[in-house]
Amino acid sequence: MAVMMKVRKDVDFPGLGAKIKKAREKLQDEALGRLSVNKIATDAGMTSANWYKIESEETKVLPLETLRQIEKVLGANFGVSFEDSGTGG
Repeated sequence: MAVMMKVRKDVDFPGLGAKIKKAREKLQDEALGRLSVNKIATDAGMTSANWYKIESEETKVLPLETLRQIEKVLGANFGVSFEDSGTGG
């Protein structure tokens, strides 16, 4: 049986929380205020408290899988990628 191993690369994305907040507010405006943060957060698989921590950048490490869920729920792409610039080893 193969054991799964994750390799993580940490990259800073300043202002990501603000971009998420702006996209969320835009989505809520388009829904004429009928879309709560609780609903958006639940659709992304988290609590509204966690969502607000991400927006305010209290959360210092955001797993890529979580970011992709946020992008999916908001219908947004925040341009976060991890292009491999190394040769591997």
